[in-house]
Amino acid sequence: MGKGKLKKFAAVASFDHVFERTYEQLEEEPFFLKGRWREDFFKNDNPVVLELGCGKGEYAVELGKHYPDKNFIGVDIKGARLFTGAKQALDAGMSNVAFIRTRIELIERFFAAAEVDEIWITFPDPQMKKATKRLTSTFFIKKYLHFLKDDGIVHLKTDSDFLYTYTDIMVKENNFEVLENVKDIYAQDEVSELLQIKTHYELQWLGRGKLIKYLCFRTHRGELTEPDVEIEYDDYRSYGRNRRDQTIQKALKNDEDL
Repeated sequence: MGKGKLKKFAAVASFDHVFERTYEQLEEEPFFLKGRWREDFFKNDNPVVLELGCGKGEYAVELGKHYPDKNFIGVDIKGARLFTGAKQALDAGMSNVAFIRTRIELIERFFAAAEVDEIWITFPDPQMKKATKRLTSTFFIKKYLHFLKDDGIVHLKTDSDFLYTYTDIMVKENNFEVLENVKDIYAQDEVSELLQIKTHYELQWLGRGKLIKYLCFRTHRGELTEPDVEIEYDDYRSYGRNRRDQTIQKALKNDEDL
């Protein structure tokens, strides 16, 4: 592991707004903020919003800037990535943004019933070969329902046709209420502030000419049905770092030219 990553890991571990827990630690002792996020950490009664698989944490930080009357928590296992958003929030003196470094499979260990209002899932790995690894699968939705409010909302923003199609089918089969369904965000006449935020990964896909999809739905309690359908796989993968940086610069230039 490079010195840069080691420094970021050390910095993340020292931040008061970043929490790290392993499965073994959670087995030994319940997470101390479970059920107490508003009272003991955020010190307010505002809605709590998660960004799952947050990567560099861009969405959590930008949402926190746009919506100071909400609390945002980014969750990812990659400490070196989390450093970026955590440092930005710290430098900006933001009191409504926090991060958790852990596996998403453990997410229900961190929140009590009805403690979370919304979930954002931005550009996750579509996990085309195994449904239980998809962050919008019924496997994960069941976990989210442990801590989402009864009318909790899930937002998916993705470049993946596969994941978008799968999630759309899952939502319909389980009779979740669709609040918004957009197959090409930037083809709209007006793009909301919520959707204008561009992550590192979104810039990569925009630079490659991929359409960005958005699906927002409201959950409910009850038995869930996992879709049993064949969906065409995406025919592309992430680029290596050098080429990825080139496509990001291309997307940024296209933004400037608009």
